Amino acid sequence: MDVLGTPKSLDEELYSRQLYVLGLPAMQRLQEGKVLLSGLQGLGAEVAKNLVLMGVGSLTLHDPHPTCWSDLAAQFFLSEQDLARSRAEASRERVAKLNEAVQVCVHTGDITEDLLRDFQVVVLTASNLEEQLKVGTLCHKHGVCFLVAGTRGLVGQLFCDFGKDFTVQDLAEEEPLTAAIQHISQGSPGILTLRKEADARYFRDGDWVTFSGIEGMTELNGCDPRPIRVQEDGTLEIGDTTSFSCYLRGGAVTEVRKPETVSHDPLDTALLRPHVVAQSPQEGRRARCLHQAFRALHKFQHLSGRPPQPWDPADAEKVVDLARALEPLRGAEGEPLDEALVRTVALSSAGVLSPMAAMLGAVAAQEVLKAVSRKFVPLDQWLYFDALDCLPEEGEFLPNPKDCAPRGCRYDGQIAVFGAGFQETLSHQRYLLVGAGAVGCELLKGFALVGLGAGANGGLTVADMDHVERSNLSRQFLFRPRDIGKPKAEVAAEAARRLNPDLKVTPLTYPLDPTGEHIYGDDFFSCVDGVVAAVDSFQARSYAAARCTHYLKPLLEAGTQGTRGSASVFVPHVTEGYRGPASAAEDAPDPVCTMRYFPSTAAHTLQWARDEFERLFCLSAKTINCSQQALTSLADSDRPQSLPLLQVVVGVLRHRPQNWQDCVVWALGHWQLCFRYGIRQLLRRYPPDKVLKDGTLFWSHPKQCPQPLEFDASQDTHLLYVLAAANLYAQMHGLPGSRDQPALRNMLELQPLTDPQHLDSIFSSDLASTELGPEQVERLNEALQDWSKGSPLEPLRFEKDDDSNFHVDFVTAAASLRAQNYGIPPASRIQSKRIVGQIIPAIATTTAAVVGLVGLELFKVVSGPRPLSAFRHSYLHLAENSFSRYVPRAPATQRFHHLTWTCWDRLEVPAGQPERTLESLLAHLQEQHGLRVKMLLQDTALLYSAGWSPEERARRLPLRVTELVRQVTQRQVPEPGQRVLVLELSCEGEDDDTTFPPLHYQL
Repeated sequence: MDVLGTPKSLDEELYSRQLYVLGLPAMQRLQEGKVLLSGLQGLGAEVAKNLVLMGVGSLTLHDPHPTCWSDLAAQFFLSEQDLARSRAEASRERVAKLNEAVQVCVHTGDITEDLLRDFQVVVLTASNLEEQLKVGTLCHKHGVCFLVAGTRGLVGQLFCDFGKDFTVQDLAEEEPLTAAIQHISQGSPGILTLRKEADARYFRDGDWVTFSGIEGMTELNGCDPRPIRVQEDGTLEIGDTTSFSCYLRGGAVTEVRKPETVSHDPLDTALLRPHVVAQSPQEGRRARCLHQAFRALHKFQHLSGRPPQPWDPADAEKVVDLARALEPLRGAEGEPLDEALVRTVALSSAGVLSPMAAMLGAVAAQEVLKAVSRKFVPLDQWLYFDALDCLPEEGEFLPNPKDCAPRGCRYDGQIAVFGAGFQETLSHQRYLLVGAGAVGCELLKGFALVGLGAGANGGLTVADMDHVERSNLSRQFLFRPRDIGKPKAEVAAEAARRLNPDLKVTPLTYPLDPTGEHIYGDDFFSCVDGVVAAVDSFQARSYAAARCTHYLKPLLEAGTQGTRGSASVFVPHVTEGYRGPASAAEDAPDPVCTMRYFPSTAAHTLQWARDEFERLFCLSAKTINCSQQALTSLADSDRPQSLPLLQVVVGVLRHRPQNWQDCVVWALGHWQLCFRYGIRQLLRRYPPDKVLKDGTLFWSHPKQCPQPLEFDASQDTHLLYVLAAANLYAQMHGLPGSRDQPALRNMLELQPLTDPQHLDSIFSSDLASTELGPEQVERLNEALQDWSKGSPLEPLRFEKDDDSNFHVDFVTAAASLRAQNYGIPPASRIQSKRIVGQIIPAIATTTAAVVGLVGLELFKVVSGPRPLSAFRHSYLHLAENSFSRYVPRAPATQRFHHLTWTCWDRLEVPAGQPERTLESLLAHLQEQHGLRVKMLLQDTALLYSAGWSPEERARRLPLRVTELVRQVTQRQVPEPGQRVLVLELSCEGEDDDTTFPPLHYQL
């Protein structure tokens, strides 16, 4: 490892967002994992894709069966050219191309006991029960983690056996809790009081903690983990502290997570005594019924040598009979069998669906990750997932055997569930996909597999203005290293066409926001059947949702954060409209003085460090480049802002650096200024014992009295700061830097520390005035003469994703040192990068799972009118095995006199021939709807007010509506392609909370 604490073999840039989910230890274990995957149909392909993208060490594929037409409905590594080829052999090369760091190979023989011993995890998909029992028994015997995954139409099954004593090293997704200490009492028990900004609610009774950085009661620093009890007032009981020294100040309490052991039954036992993952007793009963249905399907196939035929009533009844005859499940002997559910499962079980494979494959891959990385608690032990709500509720609209028979085409697996008629409808759809990031790429892959818009009259439009970055490659299936720097929309569209040559995809690099309404206007949306949003900001989602509400288009949307994900559906007049979180706006920033002088959290120190980077290596370079002009006149209005920046660069060194050693001298001097002499100067102004007029100490909560640091080259954080700052300073001056840490340490040990009086005399501290005397200005002018002799400086733009440029290193080290000054628990490098870069943690499994859930809702939207009860919002948390699907709310209804409306309604008024005047429009609204308009607006422009003078009314009322809008807004009306003018109105007699539907004035 280097001083950053990151393994040099780990490609941190590639896995940056995944690291925020797993952490370094789990990521390292994942990279050493060895997995055998048997079964390369759609579900197996999803497992393979996710594991390789996430960076598992090696993956061995096993599937000697030939590729058939039904595979292509969900298997994206295969094409028509692979028909009759071994699925594993045909898939291997394409799987390997996803991540060159993962070893991918094929096993062509049988799965033997000797073979299994070479793997940590074995996964079976699309296997019969006999094989599952045989392999499962051997895996349990040898301590190999064993998974079974399978889908039957709209129902999926996942089983996990991690053995009798499987140790989970880290149960939680979040970093261990760390909080700053305000006080610790001596007593039995000792009472620890947290600083007010720390929230004791996040600590729980029984948590184990340790301590660091405490002054006074030093016996606690680095002690063995102690259990705590949380008191009602938020204080923590930490055990006996009677014999310890008296607490003085500072320190942090940190959660210590202890490993947990999990015990699983082997498959033969778990078949008759299943532990099922369920969110409620009702879900548990349904899961156990589905368990029996899968057992009956296995039995049917064993007896008949084939699965049930699609929608064959006779085959379905045989499955029901077999389920009735099964041995009752232990612990559920009295539960009646839901025969209608078993029958529906059997009727639709012959199909293969891409969204089901995506959902179950993602969860299965997440369980493999848990097995290899020992991060998060595994499933206990069975998971059943069904989306039978995709089928019509009315029996007469269910598919029939003839319509579901194979056609010898790539959609046979889907036709077996929904029929050829539905497939035709799907192919003629026209959809807009907003966003081609991780979720967007998965969606586009899914659309290609299901054939959305692949017909003569169909089509897809994908909109994204961003370009491919290296960090995208660990989550976005359609991108490869050769695509870095190219527009995401164009790369994704081309890759999707390779998956399905019939797909018609149009890439657009214009954003879907107010600046792009000339692109995404009335003409565009009149040709769209629906919108799918895959964007990562609430602002972008809200805008897309507003467009869908305006044009009455269904909206499907998905989002992820780490192992949490959600998928939602919004259907005009059926569901409620999209509503963002209660507070989607950014929190108000902390005051500048808090971050500079009185930080109390790691976030404060990180923002200070980020500002330091901008000040030292960007703004100062720009200022130096134009410094001669800026200093020619003492009356220059920019001089007060420029002088502190100029001092930053020239104040420590006083001459332009010529070599690496000069840059090190500057960096060391700046270390002294920031973390020693600057703090001493602050304490001279505000001594530790300073008392305010009201008698309270100046340095009392939330202000933490700082302590100056002593430079020590043997401490990694001290060394890292100088290493990063010197290299950035060298880059800014066009000089070569150095990564030689031992040589730098030797150089620093020989380098005398700068005289503090010299530093104070030439450097204006953070608290000092920007007003300089003539002598100081003269010294700056002399120094700048030296700077002006060379080439212009290079301002550095902060880049969070390039780990070779020292940007994140500098911010991490500077924030950590600042935290040491103020006794604040520092953030780790991974935390620092996430916070400063405003990065959303992400992992491929969550992405694939939510996309599968969106695909299931797409089936319902496309199939025609459905009641509210058919649709589902979904939420999942893969780390905690939480899976929730629920019916959306109906749209809220508003009333005014005799009118009722929801967010989906509008008042439609034709412009007429000749066009209406403002007067006739107001009369129409009163005659047709009983509305006496008080105010009429177009956006923020006032078109009419009942409070106008008679002269103003007489001038405005005769005007045509479009002419009036042109006069008020000074814009062209109508714009090219515009079909509707949207107006807003308020009326006499309305309540304060009344929001009338928009008025659509049809041009």
